[in-house]
Amino acid sequence: MLHATLSSGAGMPMLGMGTYQLRDAACTRAVSEALDLGYRHFDTAAMYGNHTAVGAALGETKVPREQLFVTTKVWRDSLKRKDVLKSCDEALRDLRCAYLDLYLIHWPNNAVPLAETLGAFAELLDAGKIRHAGVSNFTVKRLREALALNACPIVCNQVEYHVHLNQEALRAFCAERGIAVTAYCPLGKGRWHDDALLSEIGRAHGKSAAQTALRWLLQKGIAAIPKAGSREHLAANLDVFEWSLSAAEMGRLDLEPARERLIDWDVAEFED
Repeated sequence: MLHATLSSGAGMPMLGMGTYQLRDAACTRAVSEALDLGYRHFDTAAMYGNHTAVGAALGETKVPREQLFVTTKVWRDSLKRKDVLKSCDEALRDLRCAYLDLYLIHWPNNAVPLAETLGAFAELLDAGKIRHAGVSNFTVKRLREALALNACPIVCNQVEYHVHLNQEALRAFCAERGIAVTAYCPLGKGRWHDDALLSEIGRAHGKSAAQTALRWLLQKGIAAIPKAGSREHLAANLDVFEWSLSAAEMGRLDLEPARERLIDWDVAEFED
């Protein structure tokens, strides 16, 4: 497993398991399968409503806690100080963890001063309840605002990123400032399984379009958290490490002109 080195010096597995829309016993089974296959990075969020289901698997695994990397996110309606602290405590309880490896602001919210939210994150860092603080769905403008506050280190920005949404300017900004980028929807919610260019390039390596999409991200230094509910898909997503794309193949994918944004909620902010 490749690891991204966070600004703290800690390692974050470059491939994790996303759990959006996984619920109840099916979620617990999938996380348990992932653990058995070798996954060590798990991503969830308060908004997903599956902390307890994820926690049921994490609480029963024999994998030592220090080998796991658990990420969750606080929803945008809970960004005031007292709500951040309460949400974190609830997450720790439900996930059956003594600490979170990474805690993220899920979406920015103009109704709550960012300084207040990041100040609460700083308290959680000092208390040892979280190991790292980060953000999700932050534009360059939002990142500049967060960094200027200097309230706590921002180690990661989790955003939609895939072959059909190559946010190069955002990636470069984060790289220059030591902020890791994690891609959600890396497989386009299943849309890229039949993608013509990904399929063509993948065939040259005996790999699928989905595996090619993940490999492209990893070679750009971007972590990925594809969701998978079956052991078959979980195992397939792991098969992205013992091979590589050529510079020419990376270039072709980098220049893919189609831009398809899959997450375009009313609260979303974009710079393109």
